[in-house]
Amino acid sequence: MLEDHIASQIRKLEEKYKHSGQDLSAYLDGLLYQRYLTYWDYIHLDTLLSLQVPKTHFPDEEIFIMYHQITELYFKLILHEMKQLAESFEGAADFMVERLRRINSYYKALISSFSIMIQGMEKEQFMRYRMALLPASGFQSVQYRTIEFYSTPLENLASIDKREGLKKNSSVEDLYEQVYWKKGATDLKSGEKTLTLKQFENRYTPRLLRIANQLKGSTLYETYLKLSEADRKREDLISELRLLDTNANIKWPLVHMGSAKRYLGTHKEAVEATGGTNWKSYLPPHFQKIIFFPILYGEVEQDEWGKAWVDEFLADGPKPN
Repeated sequence: MLEDHIASQIRKLEEKYKHSGQDLSAYLDGLLYQRYLTYWDYIHLDTLLSLQVPKTHFPDEEIFIMYHQITELYFKLILHEMKQLAESFEGAADFMVERLRRINSYYKALISSFSIMIQGMEKEQFMRYRMALLPASGFQSVQYRTIEFYSTPLENLASIDKREGLKKNSSVEDLYEQVYWKKGATDLKSGEKTLTLKQFENRYTPRLLRIANQLKGSTLYETYLKLSEADRKREDLISELRLLDTNANIKWPLVHMGSAKRYLGTHKEAVEATGGTNWKSYLPPHFQKIIFFPILYGEVEQDEWGKAWVDEFLADGPKPN
């Protein structure tokens, strides 16, 4: 005689499989023969730990690989939340606030963990093994570019010297050609596109254009603007949006700048980054003034965007918290 709760569960299963035209007894047979799940199988641990394949014999290169892989997993977490906002959001401000809190918690972990890149490797090793990585560069992270596309319309991602000349109702394709990071991936000597940028464009331009077209009218910024006036004024929502702007467009570039300064900067001149990107012109937030949610800031705040953080960083002052 089956216990009542077991009999109840079996009836629920019968209903579930009947509605999908499946035979419950066949699934029970499968359950009978199925192995128990293990932690290492569930997260594919052996595969995960086999993905670090250094190109040189320097021990610290493995740290470099693992850190970037961890970073990409955090980017995937951020995109997981942003996709819900773009695809499932129905005007609920509470839903938006909760997803933004998650996103900002991921950024907090990323920013605080960057000390691994700044202090966690020997400079001598890095300066040697980095030459075996050319022309690969963290610049080529398509997930990070996708985060930007989910956050704000392309006109807010245009190079600062191109924004005023943008035409109203410009196509996604035209706006894409003006995104700020393309200017950052030009050869320091010739001004031509670096191989790093050419590789990235060849592989990802169709995907990014497709995403940008799909997101027209439903980026995070545009979703915020569609809220009721009362919801748009919610302090918790504004706080999380501003924090996302600070995390993505000030703190994250600056920790990269700290890493570049440690490994590539010298008193007289700076070594080129892998791929030839001009990090001293590209990374400082005040130079790019990328702002996801410009309506949340006054003219002075936008004009001075990130400047105080950069001045503090360049002066070798205390690092931002």
